[in-house]
Amino acid sequence: MRIPFTQVDAFADRAFGGNPAAVMPLSAWPDDAVLLAIAQENNLSETAFLVPDASGAANYELRWFTPASEIALCGHATLASGHVVLSSDPDRERVRFRTRQSGVLEVARDGGGYALALPALTPAPRPLPGVVVALGVEAVATLWHEGGYAVAVLADESAVRACAPDQRALEREGRLLVIVTAPGDASDIVVRAFTPAFGIPEDPVTGGAHAVVVPYWAERLGRDSFSSYQASARGGRLGCRLDGERVVLRGECVTTIEGTFLLP
Repeated sequence: MRIPFTQVDAFADRAFGGNPAAVMPLSAWPDDAVLLAIAQENNLSETAFLVPDASGAANYELRWFTPASEIALCGHATLASGHVVLSSDPDRERVRFRTRQSGVLEVARDGGGYALALPALTPAPRPLPGVVVALGVEAVATLWHEGGYAVAVLADESAVRACAPDQRALEREGRLLVIVTAPGDASDIVVRAFTPAFGIPEDPVTGGAHAVVVPYWAERLGRDSFSSYQASARGGRLGCRLDGERVVLRGECVTTIEGTFLLP
């Protein structure tokens, strides 16, 4: 079986930046074990699989797999999927994806980039002593969202950049996306994200993390639109906007690999 394969650097204006994702269109869903095996072979933070949506609710069904498991939400691989679909049809302005746990997501053209609409996952204050110890930080505040998102708000960008978590201790806290964030220097906010329980010690640029932190920062900054920089080794810049119950993230994409995956 020959499956089209595109690797995209999402939230990047140049190759080798942002977060790489594989995008693979299928005609029908194979067994989940096959999808996981493909994601393990790709060995990227996420592989996105698309199947035409027969329900009429969207253009495609969309699922995301890390090398360890399927996940409930992935922003950068959704942006990459939108890039692949819209790049193949210059007359098309937007594409909608129906997901299994995060509803219908949309990617639309926005100047030279794209706007990605995700659900706003507003966190609430909650003590997270184990997470803070594993991160090795002094947190100004800690926040939680029941989807498995743990947030440590730090004093400044230098504290975010200096964070060097104990990955094994962080993994013992459970299947979490752990986020550190603070006011930024050259951007309004700065973010890093760690997901060792999903086989990814640090995720380069994370749309799902921003679905959580954007509602918090919109209230703290007193405005709905601002900029973010994810301070991973690859790095990525995002435009952020809170629009009611949606978080809209703006970013660019660069295709780096096109080819065919040969499934035995």
